Amino acid sequence: MSEPTSNPYHQPNPNAIPEEVESGLASSDVEALAQAQAELAELKAKSADLADQFLRAKADAENARRRAEEEVAKARKFSLESFAESLLPVADSLEAGLAIQNGTVEQIREGAEATLRQLKSALERNKVVQIDPPAGTKFDPHQHQAISMVPSELDANTVVTVLQKGYLIVDRVLRPALVTVSAPK
Repeated sequence: MSEPTSNPYHQPNPNAIPEEVESGLASSDVEALAQAQAELAELKAKSADLADQFLRAKADAENARRRAEEEVAKARKFSLESFAESLLPVADSLEAGLAIQNGTVEQIREGAEATLRQLKSALERNKVVQIDPPAGTKFDPHQHQAISMVPSELDANTVVTVLQKGYLIVDRVLRPALVTVSAPK
């Protein structure tokens, strides 16, 4: 009997490795395949680890942002509380002064001056500083508000008098000082 002839229309299955091809693979090819599979498994593990680290870092960042927002809210709340607390002795002194029925003018004046010192001290502890420029100071539109210009022997655009003191909190103007300014000669 003759040997079977091969069918020219028969296509081999590309996924099937014939035994003779499999046995014909060089041992180096098998080792390369095993090494590639090991590297793939290692890279998958590394990718999963990095994804886990990313999610943890993202959660940590979100928690830190939330904690920072809470701290800012607490700081605002308690800074106002601290300011109010520093004004309580001033209120106590005013009430004590008003409770005196038969005080002399000197006693009332001394009490008012002491209360004013307490108030100024409380403001300074809370970073509220007066703007009270002396005569001859250069006019600063960031801290002063000119009410009028008056003839003066001082240089032009300098403070002549302060009509109302201004106040800063840290470096921010709460109220500008109301001043008269020398007119150009």
